[in-house]
Amino acid sequence: MTTVQDLIDRLESEANSDAEPDSTPDVGVIMGSDSDLDTMQGAFDALEELGFDEQTDFHDPPAARFTYEAYVVSAHRTPELMYAYGETAADRGLDVIVAGAGGKSADLPNMTASLAYPIPVIGVPVQEKSVDSVIGMPTGAPIVAVDAGKSFNAALSAAQILAREHDEVEERLVEYHEDLVADVADVSADLHDLGVEGFRESRGRER
Repeated sequence: MTTVQDLIDRLESEANSDAEPDSTPDVGVIMGSDSDLDTMQGAFDALEELGFDEQTDFHDPPAARFTYEAYVVSAHRTPELMYAYGETAADRGLDVIVAGAGGKSADLPNMTASLAYPIPVIGVPVQEKSVDSVIGMPTGAPIVAVDAGKSFNAALSAAQILAREHDEVEERLVEYHEDLVADVADVSADLHDLGVEGFRESRGRER
């Protein structure tokens, strides 16, 4: 059975390994509980849409140039793990962290932002009641946050940060955006050309 100390030792060992930046995870995705996984799935979907692979072995990266990792890190139940994750993030090669947490005391994103500073942290409130907690950072201790449940957008923002240094990520983001624009154009043309009723029928929609 893996203990919290085992995970801390793993993170610290990875931080001391002097791994090449190209081989380490670029994005860290953390959540306060595995019950947050369904909400945070959007982040994984967005990263995979942009060609990122999941890295499950720090010392054996996948073939993809850009990767992400996932951990459960509870600010209240495993604060020592949260400290280790935030404090080793830079040395482990992470460039940006997406952190999701729920409940009224959703402290993981903002605590991680303090610990990992200056690495940017994008907070995801898992529930509406988590928003105030996630965004409640004092001046001088910034965090970027998305609306409740919008982990897909959080991952897109993480990719935007990476895109400032990596042309390949920027190209993928532009291509993704262009596909969205094309989809809207197709829908608009179909709605006009088929008429409202024909459009509904073509998509199996009822009035």
